[in-house]
Amino acid sequence: MLEIRNLHASVEGKEILRGVNLTIGDGEVHVLMGPNGSGKSTLSHVLVGNPKYTVTEGTVQFNGKDLLALAPEDRSHEGIFMSFQAPIEIPGVSMTNFMRAAVNAKRKYFGLEPVGASDFLKLLREKRQLVGLDAHFMSRGVNEGFSGGERKRNEIFQMAVLEPTFSILDETDSGLDVDALRIVAEGFNKLRTERTSAMVITHYQRMLDYLKPDFVHVLMGGRIVKSGDASLGYAIEERGFDWIKDEIKE
Repeated sequence: MLEIRNLHASVEGKEILRGVNLTIGDGEVHVLMGPNGSGKSTLSHVLVGNPKYTVTEGTVQFNGKDLLALAPEDRSHEGIFMSFQAPIEIPGVSMTNFMRAAVNAKRKYFGLEPVGASDFLKLLREKRQLVGLDAHFMSRGVNEGFSGGERKRNEIFQMAVLEPTFSILDETDSGLDVDALRIVAEGFNKLRTERTSAMVITHYQRMLDYLKPDFVHVLMGGRIVKSGDASLGYAIEERGFDWIKDEIKE
């Protein structure tokens, strides 16, 4: 599904990614861990096409297409979704209108007719149940007055409606209490299929407990320096990152 080769990227002239190599297959969940400032969020923003980040070298193939050649909105239409660490408010734009515009933009990209009002409202009802989002949130501005947990649940709700094939969760567990984390993780797990994949950025072992990832990678100094299964994540939780740094030096 996703193949990243020798990816270098900078922001404001400072190189952050220094040769990332990563392959993610259909149906796989990969967790990305690493110290603060190692390039995890930079990688996410590069994949979704944030114009603040400049790719200076390398390639990214997504389902056989040159991802870096696509505009950010086309990357979304092609099936890439990102759940932000700190979702922003969009006052004055209701969740219903926001999501209908997003769904119809994707349908237009593939040459389909806009979704009808009754079918769309039915879709929203079905997807809200996945993450425990109450109906009254649909008439409010996007994330307007939402708590931290509600914003994160809203991100997973949007993912459910848009049905991406590749999802990026950038520290979605940050700031969530145990109950909110469980709801968000269970909602995400219900959306997993053999054809969907994800890259999850986290610092916490509890996210591994819920998601049961196929692979865990450690990003340091702008490169992936170690990969393994979920046991690698538990080792990091217990021992930190210093032992990995020592291995690299050796």
